[in-house]
Amino acid sequence: MNKFLIKTMTTILTRSFKPFIFTSKYHKVIDYDNEVNLGLYVHIPFCEKLCSFCPYCKMKYNKDSAEKYINALLKEIDLVTCNHAKKEVTSLYFGGGTPTLCVEYLESIINKLKEHFIILGDIGVELHPRDVSIELLTKLKSIGFTMISIGIQSFDINSLTSLGRNKDEIESMHKRVFESLKEVKFNTVDMDLIFAIPKQTKETLKKDIDIAFANGATQISTYPFIDFTFANNEYKPMNKKTKKEMLNMIVDYTKANDLERTSVWTFGKRNTTKYSSITRDNYLGFGLSSVSLLKDSFKVNTFSLKEYINRVEQNELPTSLTIDFTRRQRMVYYLFWKTYGTRISKKEFLDFFGVSLKRMYGVELFAAKVLGYIKETKEEYVLTKKGAYIYHLIEQAYTTAYIDKMWHILRLEAFPDKMKL
Repeated sequence: MNKFLIKTMTTILTRSFKPFIFTSKYHKVIDYDNEVNLGLYVHIPFCEKLCSFCPYCKMKYNKDSAEKYINALLKEIDLVTCNHAKKEVTSLYFGGGTPTLCVEYLESIINKLKEHFIILGDIGVELHPRDVSIELLTKLKSIGFTMISIGIQSFDINSLTSLGRNKDEIESMHKRVFESLKEVKFNTVDMDLIFAIPKQTKETLKKDIDIAFANGATQISTYPFIDFTFANNEYKPMNKKTKKEMLNMIVDYTKANDLERTSVWTFGKRNTTKYSSITRDNYLGFGLSSVSLLKDSFKVNTFSLKEYINRVEQNELPTSLTIDFTRRQRMVYYLFWKTYGTRISKKEFLDFFGVSLKRMYGVELFAAKVLGYIKETKEEYVLTKKGAYIYHLIEQAYTTAYIDKMWHILRLEAFPDKMKL
């Protein structure tokens, strides 16, 4: 599925040839008072070591830079929230980077957010397995974290060395993770696993799944290995056929082991809370490269640490690019991430947009049912296994055509004038 097909699908769904145009002209005030189901996201960009396969905004940890960044982050929160009443939010997630490298600052960030928001749901954070210890997990739990996501990627030495991890520390690192999870319990423990890693086999992937759930995971997030144009990977991704076989194996194997598919790439134990930092109807993002998605707009902060700090010190928002959606564009964005969760609620769509899903996309839904991509119930549309695989292809094409382009531009230019997708 290539860029042309993605553009064709977008044109059909938006009923317009108008592209998604992002500009540097941003709103000085973020109006979130009337947003429903609002979540919060905080980005901490620092890492002890930069993994070549990771595309996210990140940089080597430096104590002085981290301290300046946290001060700017706290000020950004004040800039965004000033003149707003305290508001209920559904959740709070910390991503990176490796947020726990700044563990001594996390409580102050949470407390700052609690000055302006009432956090109703879980608080989650991403961890590198290298940093996991009983002491760290105890600290995280004591300051309010209820969910953790550990970037395991694989337990197989050959697969991990393909990703650039240190062969000598792998065994002791995983042993420490397992021991720590036995001692300190969280509502949700997500373990990220990558499939179609160079040198990986179906058997080692099955073993990864078994090891994860045998050692504290309540959920696994399984992402295909994607080679971003700006990454510096020694190895290239496996071919499309192999990726399909591995994904199908994951789906069948987890089902046979009574695990629930909660998104296209996520599988968890039944009756457990799910970890997901991206499938929110609306959310406010704080920090370098963070995104804010609201009912009618999308904005992304600069990727430049220097310019982020400069903007905030001048009492200006560090917004790099923004777009005011057309109604149809917002519907497409909404449906893209709801479909990732494998289910689209008819009532939730109606409540969000004030019009029925069938009225807006009746033809497309009928075609998807005929092709066997979705099943319809009284309350929702549900992806079939076949439909989930098609979404898997769309997600990878979207990543290559859109996310890769946006992130590549923002890595090179702090505040570009315009970007067209």
